[in-house]
Amino acid sequence: MSSTVLITGVGRGLGRSAALHLARAGFDVIGTYRSSKAEAEALAEAVRALGRRAALLPLDVADASAFGDFVDDVRRVLEAEFGGARLQALVNNAGFGVHAPYATTSEADFDELVRVQFKAPYFLTQALLPLIADGGRVLNVSTGLARFTLPGYSAYAAAKGAVEVLTRYQALELGERGIRVNVVAPGAVATDFGGGVVRDVAAVNTHVAASTALGRVGQPDDIGAGIAAILSDGFGWANGTRIELSGGQSL
Repeated sequence: MSSTVLITGVGRGLGRSAALHLARAGFDVIGTYRSSKAEAEALAEAVRALGRRAALLPLDVADASAFGDFVDDVRRVLEAEFGGARLQALVNNAGFGVHAPYATTSEADFDELVRVQFKAPYFLTQALLPLIADGGRVLNVSTGLARFTLPGYSAYAAAKGAVEVLTRYQALELGERGIRVNVVAPGAVATDFGGGVVRDVAAVNTHVAASTALGRVGQPDDIGAGIAAILSDGFGWANGTRIELSGGQSL
């Protein structure tokens, strides 16, 4: 029987890479997008080219009031396009970053980060529980910045730190259904995240590479492949665990 994964934020970057690696591993993919519909549709076509089913749904994870309708949409897609399957996996990937000194971080930016990075995985996962199969998997996405520090990321990293605590509680309380919950923490990755600073600013790229044991910055496929591995059956005894994929950054 096919496995179905729901991934938030699949249009580009880590979400796109994760979707493709999971498709290669045998997963059908339901992906969400907020504004980049064309990019998400291109991802869906790439998944279908790998022989897997794909469906796209709009979702602004900052708006928790929309989660009930979104779950109804997922249920309809599962019945109409995926043969009535349930979700075998959920990846809470959608997010954004704010780079600002602690002394000048605004309350508005802080609140938006909490809504997207913490409140969304808390309540979206809760809303989707009836659609997640017993024995399924949930993977939250954190950041290496919850372990090491770089100036300007206090609010972003703090919200992700909350996700890491949430992961342990989810793992404990969903264990009775055999649902395992883990959190992956990427290090600096060369994507358009944060305006593409790691990818496009040579000085930042060089600094990150110099502080990483493997001597380079991460690439999206480093994370996408890792996510597919974490969601595989062979990783099934990991539960409530933080897995950092940073190449050994700031050890």
